Amino acid sequence: MTKAKIAVVGAGLMGLSTAVCISESIPGCSVTVIADRFTPNTTSDVAAGILIPHVYPGKPVHQQKQWFRETFDYLSGICNSSQASEAGVHLVSGWQIFKTVPEEKPPFWSDVVLGFRSMTEKEMKKFPQHKFGQAFSTLKCDCPPYLLWLEKRLKENGGRVHARKIEDLWELHSDYDVIVNCSGLGSRKLMNDREIHPIRGQVLKVQAPWVRHFIRDGDGLTYIYPGVHDVTLGGTRQKDDWNLSPDPNTSKGILRRCCALEPSLHAAQDVKVRVGLRPARSAVRLQKEELVRGSEKLPVVHNYGHSGGGFSVHQGTAREATRLVKEYVAALEMSRCKAKL
Repeated sequence: MTKAKIAVVGAGLMGLSTAVCISESIPGCSVTVIADRFTPNTTSDVAAGILIPHVYPGKPVHQQKQWFRETFDYLSGICNSSQASEAGVHLVSGWQIFKTVPEEKPPFWSDVVLGFRSMTEKEMKKFPQHKFGQAFSTLKCDCPPYLLWLEKRLKENGGRVHARKIEDLWELHSDYDVIVNCSGLGSRKLMNDREIHPIRGQVLKVQAPWVRHFIRDGDGLTYIYPGVHDVTLGGTRQKDDWNLSPDPNTSKGILRRCCALEPSLHAAQDVKVRVGLRPARSAVRLQKEELVRGSEKLPVVHNYGHSGGGFSVHQGTAREATRLVKEYVAALEMSRCKAKL
């Protein structure tokens, strides 16, 4: 039987993780990732890569929790294997702190992370401006290593990558059976999706190897996330701002806020500024869509719009996208069998 040819548009976290999932779950298919940007030049490379879920108002909480649990379990397997160092996946412990006691305590994901508990009075003394805190251990993916590891895994499974800018998904119609759209903000033009918009994030990547615990202010605007090679300090959430140029005043503000939480960061070295545009919409777009042009049809699976929470759910959404691709492939095989009869 003819192999099903699948093209994944986009080579950030969503594109690569979905392509790997397809290559491991659908026997006998060929998978090609097509993008005009690869690591280290993707939005995913700017992200801190820590697994602390965002809430997506347009999706049921049980669905979000399932995506998070599947992602956490998948990365735990990598973290506990000989692949951990190459993949850039590691455990990190720390604190999430609040100036006012949150209404939702504990959060929906508290039984997925490790050792979740309320902080003690003694621990809270480190943060005199805050009233309440939560301590737990979670996972972190360092990029570019994690994206490089995914790309390597895809190639080991027989997949390919191709550098090319796609202006219209119909360009792929003659060469592929199913298209998986993981183009993020690119879908604004590619799919004329006016709902997707940027949320600008500016972060600092610094050398401060003595910082071992993460600290996240409950509003999510100030955070300190230690990685293997550097510490990510953030951040900003500027809706509908397309500017990729670093703002010096913003950098000063980030450093000032982070030093207020961890004064030792005054001694941080080798400060690098990174800017990324999170692909945001009211809900992650994860669905099938059959495009029609005259008598021709183009089967598409969308998996984009994860905003700043992509790392926390990427494996869960990749698996769901893969299930949708499987449905298309099964229908394709059935129609080919009927055509032979």
